[in-house]
Amino acid sequence: MKQLALLPLLFLAFSLQMNAQTKKEKDQNAIKDMCGCYEIKFKYAETFSPDIAYEKAYDYRAHALEWAELVTDKDNKIGIQHLLVVNDTMVIKHWRQDWEFENKSLFTYKAKNTWDVKHVTEDEVKGQWSQKVYQVDDSPRYSSSATWVHVDGKRFWENKTDAPLPRREYSKRDDYNILVRGNRVQLKDYGWLHEQDNDKVIRTKGEEDELLVQEKGYNIYTKVADEKCKVAKAWWKKNNKVWVKVRKEWDKVFAENTEVKLKEKVDGKKLYEYLFALKNNATSKDIRTIINKFLN
Repeated sequence: MKQLALLPLLFLAFSLQMNAQTKKEKDQNAIKDMCGCYEIKFKYAETFSPDIAYEKAYDYRAHALEWAELVTDKDNKIGIQHLLVVNDTMVIKHWRQDWEFENKSLFTYKAKNTWDVKHVTEDEVKGQWSQKVYQVDDSPRYSSSATWVHVDGKRFWENKTDAPLPRREYSKRDDYNILVRGNRVQLKDYGWLHEQDNDKVIRTKGEEDELLVQEKGYNIYTKVADEKCKVAKAWWKKNNKVWVKVRKEWDKVFAENTEVKLKEKVDGKKLYEYLFALKNNATSKDIRTIINKFLN
């Protein structure tokens, strides 16, 4: 009789476990659905400033063709490398996004090319996926953690986090130093959408952040035939080995430090210029020597 009484409880526990697995699988599928060949439209417009005298910047528009390659496919970690295709012939290694399940180690941008390595509790990230975004040389850009939502036929993930200036403004503006990014990643029938509600902020040590202006942004990823990105697929197959080593060296940097601060240039060259020049046979020692030169 006692065994019969336990059956409903066992069934409930089994059902809860299956539902949890199904939710995680939905998360994994949503993330991996961002892979493939995409035509992208970038649209940004400044919207509101607390300073009535502020003159809003011109709206920004651009487009690109990009291949998103699945480079890590584990139960608790999914990595996607983005590659730009220029004029159907040239390939440029672009940004990377790593998604980690219930990840307790994040990096938070402070200012002046400096990131804190932040550790959170298990409860804070239960059921969540962190998104870590890296620059073209696999150095850090921003990270945050949130829950993937699957409801009413919608699949999305959203969070807010501090980040450096976007590349479209990095070399053109010095009137703010932090982009507080409101990121929303949503899967669509045409592909996926990266919607942004951003605050351009002036951060001064010891003072409250000052909002310069807010911005609305849309990165619209429309899926096209993989054939359009075949040159990127071929390029990555030929060149990916060295970047596996680069990623591993960056993982060590974050494991060894509580703060990561990078120099802008060494001997007149940026970090990506050194790393882009490496061949597949470059050693881990070669790579770490280069990275160490940029670490403050």
